[in-house]
Amino acid sequence: MASSYDLLHRGVQRWVRDQGWTELRQVQDRAIRAILSGDSDILIAAATAAGKTEAAFLPLLGRAADRDAGGIAILYIAPLKALINDQARRLGGLCDDLGLPLVRWHGDAPQGPKERARRNPRGVILITPESIEAMLIRRPTDARRMFATLEAIVIDELHAFLRGPRGLHLAGLLRRIEALGTRPRRIGLSATIGDPKIAAAWLRPDAPEAVTLIEAEGGQPELRLQVRGYAERDALVGTDAIDAEGRRIDGEADALSAVADHVWRNLRESNNLLFAGSRRNVEELADRLRRRSDEVGVPNAFLPHHGNLSRELREEVEARLKDGAVPTTAVATTTLELGIDIGSVASVAQLGAPRSLAGLRQRLGRSGRRADTPAVLRIYVREPAVPVDPLDRLRLPTVRAAAAVRLLLARFVEPPERHDPALLSVAVQQILSLTVERGGIAPAALHRALFASPPLALAPADLAALLRGMADAEAGLIEQAPDGLLMLGREGERITERRDFYANFESDEEWTLVAGGRTLGTIPLANAIAIGGLIGFAGRRWRITAVDDRARVVQVTTHPAGRLPMFENGSAEPIHDRLAAEMRAVLEDDDAPRWLDATAAGFLAEGRATWRVIGASGGGLIEAGRTTHLLTWRGSAFNHLAAVLFVAAGLHAEAHDIGVAIEGVTPGELGSRLPELMKLLDIRRLSESVEGLRREKYDGFVPESLLRAAWADRHVAMLPDLQALPRTIAAAAV
Repeated sequence: MASSYDLLHRGVQRWVRDQGWTELRQVQDRAIRAILSGDSDILIAAATAAGKTEAAFLPLLGRAADRDAGGIAILYIAPLKALINDQARRLGGLCDDLGLPLVRWHGDAPQGPKERARRNPRGVILITPESIEAMLIRRPTDARRMFATLEAIVIDELHAFLRGPRGLHLAGLLRRIEALGTRPRRIGLSATIGDPKIAAAWLRPDAPEAVTLIEAEGGQPELRLQVRGYAERDALVGTDAIDAEGRRIDGEADALSAVADHVWRNLRESNNLLFAGSRRNVEELADRLRRRSDEVGVPNAFLPHHGNLSRELREEVEARLKDGAVPTTAVATTTLELGIDIGSVASVAQLGAPRSLAGLRQRLGRSGRRADTPAVLRIYVREPAVPVDPLDRLRLPTVRAAAAVRLLLARFVEPPERHDPALLSVAVQQILSLTVERGGIAPAALHRALFASPPLALAPADLAALLRGMADAEAGLIEQAPDGLLMLGREGERITERRDFYANFESDEEWTLVAGGRTLGTIPLANAIAIGGLIGFAGRRWRITAVDDRARVVQVTTHPAGRLPMFENGSAEPIHDRLAAEMRAVLEDDDAPRWLDATAAGFLAEGRATWRVIGASGGGLIEAGRTTHLLTWRGSAFNHLAAVLFVAAGLHAEAHDIGVAIEGVTPGELGSRLPELMKLLDIRRLSESVEGLRREKYDGFVPESLLRAAWADRHVAMLPDLQALPRTIAAAAV
């Protein structure tokens, strides 16, 4: 049987030899055979730096070099401009050898190659979804000429598109591209796929079983890891370097400074990534590290990297990491999580226990990319020095870190949500965009073109309700001509002419907290909230009094509760049910992981000792002064639903990582409210209690009734478990 190398185009073979490769990697061998022997859609799942790009492009480019048809042969789609620039450098030489144009197509790319591609379309285009959107509505004739004969669409970092508005947006764009001509095969690339069946269903919703899976066997580097614990000064919140009044901590007495000491000693002489969570933490930690370098008169190797910095500053950090000539540690938010080419780093560190296994795996993939080099992970966890609240005594940050490591080793990755909350917002944008592209469209044709099947599926009745809302005189997005065609209204014309129309996500998703006319600050909200619910900020609890969805303002008033426990509340990144369940399993175990340092091991032992006492008494309800903690051991989505139930019953409640905190009642008093709770166990009724539903970019144009119905649909599967809560409360309150 011919080798996969022998199957390649001669020009591609010559390029492979020129690279000095002695053999093709396993994933490349299998992908070459699959791509050249058939026309199925393909999912290539392999570790970072496993050669996925070449696995897809070596056979595809050879085919493109031999084809006679005009038009672009290959469309490569990536979530980031920087990733496109990296791939252009990676593939440029091979395309030159084959005589194929390779065009970067995004806002910062030069116009000359784009103009030549419009006049004489051939070769390869590397593009973002937003630039596809711009082309379809600004130059639909060019788009048809360029994309009508596509052979393949390569989607990089596929996992980034499996959930959220960008994934739904891209799904709509792919359908619109297919409507321009023949259906090109889709090839997805990812290093972070939990369930390949879910990814296959996204790639080909009509026939996921027809997708060919190419998954590299083995190839995972040795993993070296450590979870390090730090006792936080009693006055601190523990999630940011601020005090209980929201003021910056000055001086060196906090746990963040102790973390900086360890980072400075161990990471200063190599290239590393340190993910610090919030922008405030990034700046605070980078500042402490810079001061340590200044104090001893050595060059600063620690540079911040987050979305609020200029592109030039971010690119300077990326270039230093890739060059490798000067030791550099990037202290980042999530901006370096995706596959920008920064070379191999010696280690990855994280401030705070992981909340997402998909994100943790993606980050860790940056380390151990060279042969025979281990991947190194450090997790820095802060705990209160003197815990007061029973939840703090469970040492949940340390427990969550241990649970995340266990799930990492088990290769768990969170699946995407079945009902994406961004669907209606994306639908509004795509309706406007397709209307512009086609110069008008009938409602039935609109449904067939975009909304007949997942992931953008909408029932005809829901689409009709959405169209009525968009056509409302106040909205003014669309209007209907006498012949039934949908046309743009005045507001629709204004919105679609703006440059920010092409993107389907907001650049700033934080909400402003206001108390008595004074702005407290901004906070991200991971879930919808309810009037009367509680929210933690700057070390205190606040009661929600009003919500302005469109302005993203939450009015609050002080709540007479004790000092806020250090659990992470509704403003934090959601955690999955599996991680919450694994946290309980960690508490109930008696193993002694070697990857915990002495302080973290002590925290875990203390948490387990506390749980043995709590668990022995049932563990469902914990009394903490006038606060009752209901422990569900479920993820964020269920806990927020439970909090809505309690707020609807007139109680003050706040969701956290492993349950709900209910203020102002003892367990016994909560038990006496069970008849009232039982009457509220209806998802549709609860949907009337939630606020903050207009979270995505175009939700402001969606009828409120549709948003509430969509919220109910996302939560209805949890109803049986919600109905079981009163029984849990009754049993524990005895």
